[in-house]
Amino acid sequence: MTDGSTRRAVLATGAAALAVGCAGCGNSNDNGSSSSSESPTAGSSVSESTGASASASASASASASASAGMALASTSDIPEGGGTVFKDQKIVVTQPKAGEFKAFSAICTHMGCTVNQVLDGTIDCPCHGSKFNIADGSVAHGPATRPLPAKSIDVSGNSITLA
Repeated sequence: MTDGSTRRAVLATGAAALAVGCAGCGNSNDNGSSSSSESPTAGSSVSESTGASASASASASASASASAGMALASTSDIPEGGGTVFKDQKIVVTQPKAGEFKAFSAICTHMGCTVNQVLDGTIDCPCHGSKFNIADGSVAHGPATRPLPAKSIDVSGNSITLA
């Protein structure tokens, strides 16, 4: 083997190894996303998933529609002045004032990460620090520039379901 052939072989092998190593870094919505096993505290819910892409966001929207009528929680599960993130349904339900329930997409409008907590009146994204108001989903702190889209829920008695 000549010196040029050896260099090409080493570069090709290195490039292949890099490609294989990066395959796990993709923006897919697989089971490799991190999850917190901590219990939610009053005013917050901790469950996170990072790196969702725009196409994952679209499919999450489709799966949330397919789950219409599905019971999400009891009204007593949503803390007043806080909220809860439902990771599997990609939705966050808040209770800005006693008896007033709102729902928003849990997909951050900045880079498509899943928000992971509701704390101190905001819905928080762990990826880049965006925060959204619990009352209307508007941006409280960037880098996001667009609000979280509202989602439809039905509150009947003490049950909250996807509409």
